[in-house]
Amino acid sequence: MKFALSTNWNVRRHEAGEAMADEILALGFDALELGYHTTDALAAGVQRQVRAGAVTVDSVHAYCPVPVGAPHGYPELYLLASLDEDERAMAAILLGRTLTFAASLGARAVVLHAGRILLKSFFSELHTRTLVEALAEEGAPEGPGYQRLLAKAVRRRAARVRKYFDGFCLSLDALLPKFEQAGVALCLENLPSIEAFPDEREMLMLKQRFDTPALAYWHDMGHGQVRENLGWIKHAEAARELLPVTRGVHIHDAQPLTDDHLPPGAGMIDFEAFAFYGPDAVLKVFEPSPEVTPEELAESLRLVRRLWSGAPSAPEAPPPA
Repeated sequence: MKFALSTNWNVRRHEAGEAMADEILALGFDALELGYHTTDALAAGVQRQVRAGAVTVDSVHAYCPVPVGAPHGYPELYLLASLDEDERAMAAILLGRTLTFAASLGARAVVLHAGRILLKSFFSELHTRTLVEALAEEGAPEGPGYQRLLAKAVRRRAARVRKYFDGFCLSLDALLPKFEQAGVALCLENLPSIEAFPDEREMLMLKQRFDTPALAYWHDMGHGQVRENLGWIKHAEAARELLPVTRGVHIHDAQPLTDDHLPPGAGMIDFEAFAFYGPDAVLKVFEPSPEVTPEELAESLRLVRRLWSGAPSAPEAPPPA
Protein backbone atom coordinates (compact mmCIF):
# COMPACT_ATOMS: atom_id res chain seq x y z
CA MET A 1 0.00 0.00 0.00
CA LYS A 2 1.20 3.45 -0.95
CA PHE A 3 0.18 6.46 1.10
CA ALA A 4 0.59 10.08 0.08
CA LEU A 5 0.38 13.24 2.17
CA SER A 6 -1.21 16.52 1.14
CA THR A 7 1.28 19.36 1.08
CA ASN A 8 -1.38 21.55 2.67
CA TRP A 9 -0.02 20.09 5.92
CA ASN A 10 3.42 21.70 5.67
CA VAL A 11 3.27 24.16 2.78
CA ARG A 12 3.34 27.25 5.00
CA ARG A 13 6.58 26.18 6.66
CA HIS A 14 8.68 25.99 3.50
CA GLU A 15 10.05 28.29 0.86
CA ALA A 16 11.53 25.50 -1.29
CA GLY A 17 9.55 22.64 -2.79
CA GLU A 18 12.44 20.25 -2.29
CA ALA A 19 12.43 20.74 1.48
CA MET A 20 8.65 20.44 1.60
CA ALA A 21 8.78 17.09 -0.21
CA ASP A 22 11.73 15.81 1.82
CA GLU A 23 9.90 16.42 5.11
CA ILE A 24 6.93 14.37 3.91
CA LEU A 25 9.05 11.45 2.70
CA ALA A 26 11.00 11.43 5.97
CA LEU A 27 7.77 10.65 7.84
CA GLY A 28 7.31 7.42 5.89
CA PHE A 29 4.95 8.57 3.15
CA ASP A 30 5.46 7.31 -0.37
CA ALA A 31 4.15 10.22 -2.42
CA LEU A 32 2.64 13.71 -2.37
CA GLU A 33 -0.65 15.33 -3.14
CA LEU A 34 0.07 18.90 -4.12
CA GLY A 35 -2.51 21.00 -2.31
CA TYR A 36 -4.19 24.20 -3.43
CA HIS A 37 -1.85 26.32 -1.28
CA THR A 38 1.14 25.36 -3.47
CA THR A 39 2.75 28.45 -4.95
CA ASP A 40 4.61 28.62 -8.27
CA ALA A 41 7.96 28.68 -6.43
CA LEU A 42 7.13 25.57 -4.39
CA ALA A 43 5.73 23.84 -7.47
CA ALA A 44 8.99 24.43 -9.35
CA GLY A 45 10.95 22.75 -6.57
CA VAL A 46 8.67 19.72 -6.58
CA GLN A 47 8.95 19.51 -10.38
CA ARG A 48 12.73 19.35 -10.02
CA GLN A 49 12.34 16.53 -7.48
CA VAL A 50 10.00 14.64 -9.79
CA ARG A 51 12.37 14.97 -12.76
CA ALA A 52 15.21 13.70 -10.57
CA GLY A 53 13.16 10.67 -9.57
CA ALA A 54 13.26 11.69 -5.90
CA VAL A 55 9.51 11.97 -5.34
CA THR A 56 6.16 10.90 -6.82
CA VAL A 57 3.09 13.11 -7.08
CA ASP A 58 -0.08 11.00 -7.12
CA SER A 59 -2.67 13.79 -7.18
CA VAL A 60 -3.11 17.56 -7.41
CA HIS A 61 -5.87 19.49 -5.66
CA ALA A 62 -7.38 22.22 -7.82
CA TYR A 63 -6.54 24.96 -8.21
CA CYS A 64 -2.81 24.40 -8.26
CA PRO A 65 -0.43 26.18 -8.38
CA VAL A 66 -2.12 29.17 -6.75
CA PRO A 67 -3.58 31.18 -9.66
CA VAL A 68 -1.86 34.44 -10.54
CA GLY A 69 -3.65 37.33 -8.84
CA ALA A 70 -5.27 35.19 -6.15
CA PRO A 71 -4.34 36.37 -2.62
CA HIS A 72 -3.91 32.77 -1.48
CA GLY A 73 -4.86 29.25 -2.42
CA TYR A 74 -8.58 28.48 -2.32
CA PRO A 75 -10.32 25.41 -3.81
CA GLU A 76 -13.55 27.30 -4.50
CA LEU A 77 -12.10 30.41 -6.08
CA TYR A 78 -14.36 29.65 -9.04
CA LEU A 79 -16.96 26.88 -9.15
CA LEU A 80 -17.43 24.67 -12.17
CA ALA A 81 -20.97 23.88 -11.01
CA SER A 82 -22.22 27.45 -10.99
CA LEU A 83 -25.28 29.10 -12.50
CA ASP A 84 -23.05 31.94 -13.69
CA GLU A 85 -21.58 31.15 -17.13
CA ASP A 86 -18.63 33.48 -16.63
CA GLU A 87 -17.72 31.78 -13.36
CA ARG A 88 -17.95 28.35 -15.01
CA ALA A 89 -15.70 29.59 -17.80
CA MET A 90 -13.07 30.86 -15.34
CA ALA A 91 -13.24 27.60 -13.40
CA ALA A 92 -12.69 25.67 -16.63
CA ILE A 93 -9.66 27.80 -17.53
CA LEU A 94 -8.05 27.32 -14.11
CA LEU A 95 -8.92 23.63 -14.10
CA GLY A 96 -7.26 23.28 -17.50
CA ARG A 97 -4.10 24.86 -16.09
CA THR A 98 -4.21 22.51 -13.12
CA LEU A 99 -4.57 19.56 -15.50
CA THR A 100 -1.54 20.65 -17.53
CA PHE A 101 0.50 20.99 -14.34
CA ALA A 102 -0.70 17.64 -12.97
CA ALA A 103 0.11 15.86 -16.22
CA SER A 104 3.62 17.35 -16.24
CA LEU A 105 4.22 15.68 -12.86
CA GLY A 106 2.80 12.31 -13.85
CA ALA A 107 -0.10 12.71 -11.42
CA ARG A 108 -3.08 10.43 -11.91
CA ALA A 109 -5.85 12.59 -10.45
CA VAL A 110 -7.01 16.18 -10.05
CA VAL A 111 -9.29 16.72 -7.03
CA LEU A 112 -12.04 19.31 -7.39
CA HIS A 113 -14.62 21.02 -5.21
CA ALA A 114 -17.30 21.14 -7.90
CA GLY A 115 -19.85 23.60 -6.53
CA ARG A 116 -22.56 24.60 -4.08
CA ILE A 117 -26.32 24.91 -4.45
CA LEU A 118 -27.42 28.14 -2.77
CA LEU A 119 -30.40 27.53 -0.48
CA LYS A 120 -31.14 31.09 0.64
CA SER A 121 -34.49 32.61 -0.19
CA PHE A 122 -35.94 36.10 0.08
CA PHE A 123 -37.76 35.07 3.25
CA SER A 124 -35.26 32.83 5.06
CA GLU A 125 -31.63 31.93 5.62
CA LEU A 126 -31.03 28.23 5.16
CA HIS A 127 -27.59 26.66 4.98
CA THR A 128 -25.34 24.14 6.69
CA ARG A 129 -24.63 26.44 9.64
CA THR A 130 -28.39 26.70 10.27
CA LEU A 131 -28.58 22.90 10.45
CA VAL A 132 -25.51 22.60 12.68
CA GLU A 133 -26.91 25.14 15.14
CA ALA A 134 -30.31 23.43 15.20
CA LEU A 135 -28.75 20.02 15.78
CA ALA A 136 -26.48 21.31 18.53
CA GLU A 137 -29.53 22.76 20.26
CA GLU A 138 -31.71 19.68 19.84
CA GLY A 139 -28.98 17.16 20.62
CA ALA A 140 -29.76 14.37 18.15
CA PRO A 141 -30.39 14.20 14.38
CA GLU A 142 -33.56 12.21 15.05
CA GLY A 143 -35.14 15.18 16.87
CA PRO A 144 -38.38 16.40 15.26
CA GLY A 145 -37.32 20.04 15.03
CA TYR A 146 -34.05 19.18 13.31
CA GLN A 147 -35.79 16.71 11.00
CA ARG A 148 -38.29 19.37 9.90
CA LEU A 149 -35.48 21.82 9.12
CA LEU A 150 -33.46 19.16 7.31
CA ALA A 151 -36.48 18.16 5.23
CA LYS A 152 -36.97 21.79 4.24
CA ALA A 153 -33.33 22.06 3.16
CA VAL A 154 -33.53 18.83 1.18
CA ARG A 155 -36.70 19.95 -0.61
CA ARG A 156 -35.24 23.32 -1.48
CA ARG A 157 -32.03 21.72 -2.71
CA ALA A 158 -33.92 19.21 -4.84
CA ALA A 159 -35.96 22.02 -6.44
CA ARG A 160 -32.78 23.87 -7.47
CA VAL A 161 -30.25 21.16 -8.34
CA ARG A 162 -31.29 20.52 -11.96
CA LYS A 163 -29.98 23.87 -13.25
CA TYR A 164 -26.63 23.28 -11.52
CA PHE A 165 -26.48 19.71 -12.82
CA ASP A 166 -27.17 20.72 -16.41
CA GLY A 167 -24.65 23.58 -16.43
CA PHE A 168 -22.02 21.35 -14.86
CA CYS A 169 -22.58 18.69 -17.51
CA LEU A 170 -22.06 21.29 -20.24
CA SER A 171 -18.68 22.12 -18.70
CA LEU A 172 -17.77 18.42 -18.44
CA ASP A 173 -18.61 17.90 -22.12
CA ALA A 174 -15.78 20.28 -22.98
CA LEU A 175 -13.32 19.30 -20.24
CA LEU A 176 -13.42 15.51 -20.02
CA PRO A 177 -11.87 14.87 -23.46
CA LYS A 178 -8.82 16.84 -22.26
CA PHE A 179 -8.60 14.69 -19.12
CA GLU A 180 -8.99 11.54 -21.21
CA GLN A 181 -6.18 12.61 -23.52
CA ALA A 182 -3.92 13.36 -20.54
CA GLY A 183 -4.75 10.09 -18.78
CA VAL A 184 -5.76 11.97 -15.64
CA ALA A 185 -9.00 11.54 -13.67
CA LEU A 186 -11.09 14.54 -12.68
CA CYS A 187 -12.21 13.59 -9.16
CA LEU A 188 -15.20 15.25 -7.49
CA GLU A 189 -14.77 15.46 -3.73
CA ASN A 190 -17.56 15.05 -1.19
CA LEU A 191 -17.90 18.11 1.05
CA PRO A 192 -19.29 18.57 4.57
CA SER A 193 -22.21 20.80 3.62
CA ILE A 194 -25.82 20.33 2.54
CA GLU A 195 -25.18 22.80 -0.30
CA ALA A 196 -22.31 20.77 -1.77
CA PHE A 197 -22.68 19.45 -5.30
CA PRO A 198 -22.64 16.65 -6.19
CA ASP A 199 -24.01 14.66 -3.29
CA GLU A 200 -23.68 10.87 -3.22
CA ARG A 201 -26.69 10.18 -5.44
CA GLU A 202 -25.77 12.91 -7.90
CA MET A 203 -22.25 11.51 -8.20
CA LEU A 204 -23.68 8.19 -9.36
CA MET A 205 -25.94 10.03 -11.81
CA LEU A 206 -22.93 11.85 -13.26
CA LYS A 207 -21.06 8.57 -13.71
CA GLN A 208 -24.05 7.11 -15.52
CA ARG A 209 -24.02 10.06 -17.89
CA PHE A 210 -20.22 10.17 -18.35
CA ASP A 211 -19.04 6.58 -18.60
CA THR A 212 -15.34 7.38 -18.68
CA PRO A 213 -12.43 6.83 -16.27
CA ALA A 214 -11.67 10.53 -16.76
CA LEU A 215 -14.47 11.30 -14.27
CA ALA A 216 -14.39 9.79 -10.79
CA TYR A 217 -15.37 10.26 -7.16
CA TRP A 218 -12.96 11.31 -4.41
CA HIS A 219 -14.02 10.29 -0.90
CA ASP A 220 -12.93 12.55 1.94
CA MET A 221 -13.29 10.52 5.15
CA GLY A 222 -13.54 13.46 7.53
CA HIS A 223 -16.17 15.10 5.36
CA GLY A 224 -18.06 11.82 5.12
CA GLN A 225 -18.11 11.53 8.91
CA VAL A 226 -19.44 15.08 9.25
CA ARG A 227 -22.21 14.18 6.82
CA GLU A 228 -23.07 11.20 9.02
CA ASN A 229 -22.89 13.27 12.20
CA LEU A 230 -25.49 15.61 10.69
CA GLY A 231 -27.77 12.71 9.80
CA TRP A 232 -27.43 12.85 6.01
CA ILE A 233 -25.72 9.51 5.26
CA LYS A 234 -24.36 6.33 6.79
CA HIS A 235 -20.68 6.97 6.24
CA ALA A 236 -19.23 3.49 5.70
CA GLU A 237 -22.24 2.36 3.66
CA ALA A 238 -22.01 5.37 1.34
CA ALA A 239 -18.25 4.95 0.89
CA ARG A 240 -18.64 1.27 0.02
CA GLU A 241 -21.47 1.97 -2.44
CA LEU A 242 -19.34 4.57 -4.22
CA LEU A 243 -16.16 2.44 -4.20
CA PRO A 244 -16.60 1.25 -7.83
CA VAL A 245 -16.41 4.87 -9.04
CA THR A 246 -13.83 6.08 -6.46
CA ARG A 247 -10.37 7.12 -7.61
CA GLY A 248 -8.98 8.35 -4.31
CA VAL A 249 -9.55 8.99 -0.63
CA HIS A 250 -8.56 11.76 1.76
CA ILE A 251 -7.68 10.24 5.11
CA HIS A 252 -8.29 12.17 8.32
CA ASP A 253 -10.42 11.83 11.44
CA ALA A 254 -13.35 13.83 12.83
CA GLN A 255 -15.17 14.61 16.05
CA PRO A 256 -18.80 15.76 16.49
CA LEU A 257 -20.20 17.71 14.99
CA THR A 258 -17.93 19.22 12.34
CA ASP A 259 -14.36 19.09 13.71
CA ASP A 260 -12.31 17.30 11.05
CA HIS A 261 -8.79 17.07 9.60
CA LEU A 262 -7.66 15.35 12.81
CA PRO A 263 -5.01 12.61 12.68
CA PRO A 264 -6.53 9.11 12.39
CA GLY A 265 -7.04 7.71 15.86
CA ALA A 266 -7.83 11.12 17.38
CA GLY A 267 -11.50 11.11 16.42
CA MET A 268 -14.57 8.91 16.09
CA ILE A 269 -14.01 7.21 12.71
CA ASP A 270 -13.65 3.44 12.87
CA PHE A 271 -10.86 3.10 10.30
CA GLU A 272 -11.06 -0.68 10.41
CA ALA A 273 -14.56 -0.39 8.90
CA PHE A 274 -12.92 1.22 5.85
CA ALA A 275 -10.31 -1.51 5.36
CA PHE A 276 -11.80 -2.15 1.92
CA TYR A 277 -9.69 0.80 0.77
CA GLY A 278 -6.51 -1.11 1.66
CA PRO A 279 -6.37 -3.65 -1.18
CA ASP A 280 -8.20 -1.38 -3.62
CA ALA A 281 -6.37 0.64 -6.25
CA VAL A 282 -7.66 3.98 -4.91
CA LEU A 283 -5.12 6.69 -4.24
CA LYS A 284 -4.68 7.03 -0.47
CA VAL A 285 -3.86 10.55 0.70
CA PHE A 286 -3.59 11.79 4.29
CA GLU A 287 -4.99 15.31 4.64
CA PRO A 288 -4.43 16.47 8.23
CA SER A 289 -4.59 19.97 9.62
CA PRO A 290 -1.26 21.87 9.73
CA GLU A 291 -1.61 21.79 13.53
CA VAL A 292 -1.05 18.01 13.58
CA THR A 293 2.50 17.30 14.75
CA PRO A 294 4.97 15.12 12.81
CA GLU A 295 4.88 12.61 15.65
CA GLU A 296 1.08 12.36 15.56
CA LEU A 297 1.13 12.05 11.80
CA ALA A 298 3.74 9.27 11.76
CA GLU A 299 1.77 7.36 14.39
CA SER A 300 -1.50 7.73 12.49
CA LEU A 301 0.19 6.46 9.32
CA ARG A 302 1.32 3.35 11.21
CA LEU A 303 -2.22 2.89 12.54
CA VAL A 304 -3.91 3.03 9.13
CA ARG A 305 -1.27 0.82 7.52
CA ARG A 306 -1.92 -1.82 10.17
CA LEU A 307 -5.71 -1.62 10.04
CA TRP A 308 -5.89 -1.65 6.25
CA SER A 309 -3.25 -4.32 5.66
CA GLY A 310 -4.88 -6.87 7.93
CA ALA A 311 -1.57 -7.55 9.64
CA PRO A 312 0.76 -5.62 11.95
CA SER A 313 3.06 -3.31 10.04
CA ALA A 314 6.80 -3.28 10.53
CA PRO A 315 8.12 -0.75 13.01
CA GLU A 316 9.03 2.55 11.44
CA ALA A 317 11.73 4.97 12.44
CA PRO A 318 10.51 7.91 14.49
CA PRO A 319 10.27 11.24 12.66
CA PRO A 320 13.27 13.54 12.83
CA ALA A 321 13.34 15.98 15.72
